[in-house]
Amino acid sequence: MTDQPFDYATVLRQRGFRVTPQREMILDAIAQGHGHTAFDEIFARVQARSPAMNRATIYRTLEFLRLQQLIFSAEIGGQTVYEIAQAGPHHHLVCINCGSTEGLAHEEVKAFFEQLEREHQFTVRTNHLALFGLCRNCRPQS
Repeated sequence: MTDQPFDYATVLRQRGFRVTPQREMILDAIAQGHGHTAFDEIFARVQARSPAMNRATIYRTLEFLRLQQLIFSAEIGGQTVYEIAQAGPHHHLVCINCGSTEGLAHEEVKAFFEQLEREHQFTVRTNHLALFGLCRNCRPQS
């Protein structure tokens, strides 16, 4: 598999799951997107390697990988996109006008998560947060 920060095969085996060709192809297809990858892109990449794999298999596998936290999904620009899980928490600022995304370091939201825990006795367990708004190019100038 390409461009992956983890050894996903080992992670799956440690959890008692098989490393199937379908899982490897889908992880590769997402990794090739270098960020948020839409289903149609994943489907096209998988189809290029294995024309027999159908949409239902890909959807089921994406859901399995998401539940295993090997990939993240987010709703961006009216579509679900997928991203390979990284070694640590990471977050994004997503422009609702132009669709641009900017990485946001975990340290920038860590204090907010800690405040939620203190004030609401709520422990945040997400490693992937997408905040939606207007980027510097799209927001109205004052």
